[in-house]
Amino acid sequence: MNAPGLERLSLNQKTVDQWGVRQVVDGCARAGIGAVGLWREPVADIGLEKAAKLVRDAGLRVSTLCRGGFLTAADPDARAAALADNRRAIEEAATLGTGVLVLVVGGLPAGDRDLPAARRRVADAVAELAPHAQAHGVRLALEPLHPMYCADRAVLSTLAQALDVAERFPVDRVGVAVDTFHVWWDPQIDAQIARAGARIATYQLADWVLPLPADVLLGRGYPGDGHVDFPALTAAVGAAGYTGDVEVEIFNADVWAQDGDEVIATVVDRYRSLMS
Repeated sequence: MNAPGLERLSLNQKTVDQWGVRQVVDGCARAGIGAVGLWREPVADIGLEKAAKLVRDAGLRVSTLCRGGFLTAADPDARAAALADNRRAIEEAATLGTGVLVLVVGGLPAGDRDLPAARRRVADAVAELAPHAQAHGVRLALEPLHPMYCADRAVLSTLAQALDVAERFPVDRVGVAVDTFHVWWDPQIDAQIARAGARIATYQLADWVLPLPADVLLGRGYPGDGHVDFPALTAAVGAAGYTGDVEVEIFNADVWAQDGDEVIATVVDRYRSLMS
């Protein structure tokens, strides 16, 4: 049963990367958290159907599946492989019972410096994937990543860029992910959140803490530990009409070294402080 005030809270599995699917599902259930965001690799480790059953039996819902994407390849064979993998990801999301597949769209292929062409390939790939997603009741959520990831992970760096692609498709097929770690710095973020409106498919929380580690992928902190104005961003997302799950997603080696139940307790405490 969900604890009072935690109905919308979701724990992204990466926040307790030290745990497998069974452990994270059990941990969320113990804490009264209503939802969990799953990752494809640990789901594959125990089997898709088994993972889906674990979530159902615990009375949880899957807020998102991470991740699809990496759609920027120019080589025809690599592009075909990426599209096939994303179709599988869509089908996995449907089996897990989530309506949201997060897409990290990919960076520049090796030796490539043509950002506009890479972004066009993303839009073309989304056009190919959107009908498959609709057929399975899954929405593609384009996630803009902070510009420091542009070369290797996401050629979409701002919410505006993600919306420029998403708005080519029906709102129920393609939306966007608003992740505080990636968008907090953007001087246009309030206007772009308002523009996004019903296209916001997921709202994810992590703080920007300094100093960043050598592996900047692991620089995300607990909400409240860094520089992000969570009340302002959360108010803007709410004003845009978003009423879905609020997912805490932290990549941090120190957090991963902690006891999982202690991590969850901290997440719950920070979430309650934020949403009160």
